[in-house]
Amino acid sequence: MNSKLILVTGATGYIAGRLIPKLLDRGHTVRALARNPQCLRSRDWHGRVEILQGNIMDAASLAAALKGVHTTYYLVHSMSMGTGYTKFETQAAHRFAQAAEEAGVQHIIYLGGLADKNQPISPHLLSRIETGSALRQGNVQVTEFRASVIAGSGSTSFEMIRFMTELFPIVPTPRWMKNKAQPIAVQNILDYLLAALENSAGSRALDIGGPDVITYQDLIQTYARVRGHKCGFLSLPYIPVRIMAFGIGLMSPVPYLIARALVRGLAHDSVVTSNEARAIYPEIKPMDFESAVRLALENLHPLKVEHVWEADIENSSAFSSCAAIYKHEGFFIKYHKVMVHAQPATVFNAIEKMAGDLGEPRFIVDTCEPNKLMLLRSQRKIPGDGWLEWRIEPSSDGTALTQTVFFAPCGLAGFVYWYLLYPVHMLTFNNFIRKIKRHCSRL
Repeated sequence: MNSKLILVTGATGYIAGRLIPKLLDRGHTVRALARNPQCLRSRDWHGRVEILQGNIMDAASLAAALKGVHTTYYLVHSMSMGTGYTKFETQAAHRFAQAAEEAGVQHIIYLGGLADKNQPISPHLLSRIETGSALRQGNVQVTEFRASVIAGSGSTSFEMIRFMTELFPIVPTPRWMKNKAQPIAVQNILDYLLAALENSAGSRALDIGGPDVITYQDLIQTYARVRGHKCGFLSLPYIPVRIMAFGIGLMSPVPYLIARALVRGLAHDSVVTSNEARAIYPEIKPMDFESAVRLALENLHPLKVEHVWEADIENSSAFSSCAAIYKHEGFFIKYHKVMVHAQPATVFNAIEKMAGDLGEPRFIVDTCEPNKLMLLRSQRKIPGDGWLEWRIEPSSDGTALTQTVFFAPCGLAGFVYWYLLYPVHMLTFNNFIRKIKRHCSRL
């Protein structure tokens, strides 16, 4: 067991959610800092880390989080704040660097953005670079990794590409779509972040990227080819950033404010200008973008998706019914959670009866864990892939039952299918919940 305590900030974020289990698997002791710790309850590793509530702008919570820490990962961004987030990020980095020095932290590892600061760049990328500079102004050693598009399910930039390509058979292309990026697989991001724990001599900023230097249009074309879509492009040089960000926010999991910041960042090339990272970490073999896309599509399965939406549901003993709709990691998701006043075995018996009633040829059993999980896969000819999942969990009031519908749209037809038939499907799926509860009441 490694005796060094590692703090991960931004613990509810995309990268942190994938980094923390890898740190644990390597035997590290991990502390996670989050503004909303309840958002971590659904993570598989929740019980294996020390979770603290805090804000990097709050001196008291920051001091508590950094106490006894050897290395900290700085994985914080504030794009969702909207106007003023760039100034806030720099101030936060200054405070964090000072607090880390006062706490005796030995090493800060930071993931930033890839851009040439000597060229005109967007406020978002400039803020990422200035955040790294602010962290290095203290006396704590800082390893900064600067990355372009991160390729992997759940990555904000990848989900923008995914949903845009799935939705539009002809993609509107402003001029910046001809700019170049050097995408890097999320697996390689994690490789670098972990490698820095063992090889950390001297503060430095390192450009990291995959082997491909391609345009943003080529990124979309590659995804379409791997997915099996035909994809055309319509040149529209003057699409306003706000209009494009609004469309992305409406049709993808990326919120408008974050989409606006990221779209502005696409106005310039984002490529590696120094191979220092490859020389320092020769053991890391960058994955090409097409392979990263294929791997992401292989993970298009309910059991391979982080159930982060469950964080919106309060403690199971505090509700009687809750429902929500999400877009996440390539899926449209309909989530419904209710309390059933029956034992888990009784509820699972009702679920088995429901699964039998649905049965072939409509659904087949994908995964079954008695008294815990039932996952059915749709066998209907629909423009996408669909699953119906039931999970049960013991509670002081009986059993918490969650029913989740997963639908991965394939092309424009998939979007039309989901939205056009949504009212009918929701009535049907809500009826499933009622039938399960009714069956439990008879047993």
